Amino acid sequence: MKSTNETKIPSTDEAWDNRELGADEAYVGVVKASDLQLDAAAGTQLISIRLGVSMIEDLKLIANINGIGYQTLMKQVLGRFVECEKKAIWNQIVSKQLKVEPTRQGPRHRKVAGT
Repeated sequence: MKSTNETKIPSTDEAWDNRELGADEAYVGVVKASDLQLDAAAGTQLISIRLGVSMIEDLKLIANINGIGYQTLMKQVLGRFVECEKKAIWNQIVSKQLKVEPTRQGPRHRKVAGT
């Protein structure tokens, strides 16, 4: 464990990603029930995911250009995708339900005005 006289590592995405921060067992603790209640109240859940290094770098670049954190960007991207997919699935369900089976008599023709 580092002494308090040593230089502190700045909290950056890179420091977390390359494990300068957050990997020392001395800082591991048990999550309090109150912390879990905050997640429940916010409707969030902590997950772990592995992504390609180049994808993470691209997300960080895009996030930086937009002035947000890359994890915030990832939540926005996933949220947009989920909404789009839900709409597509809903549209498929509705179109199947509205589809009328063709009759055996063949298609009906409409009378055109003036004929």
